[in-house]
Amino acid sequence: MTTLSFKSLALAVTALALSGAAVAGPKCSQPKEKWMPEATFKSQLEQQGYQIKTFKVSGGQCYEIYGFDKAGKKVEIYFDPVTAAVLESK
Repeated sequence: MTTLSFKSLALAVTALALSGAAVAGPKCSQPKEKWMPEATFKSQLEQQGYQIKTFKVSGGQCYEIYGFDKAGKKVEIYFDPVTAAVLESK
């Protein structure tokens, strides 16, 4: 294998790996008009004992938090932005 083709292969593998990471997690497809307001959503989680360090909309258009549960355990959780149902937890 030549140096040029090895570099091309390495770049292709890296691009493929990064593209998969960008869409990791569940996908949500409800229109944003139906989503629970972010402030309401965060308030409900905090009332359940969560400490939210980071809140964002994931690449799959779900609500995603990083923080701690009421027991102090580190969490990464994806939620349906309409129903607040847990879709995936890491």
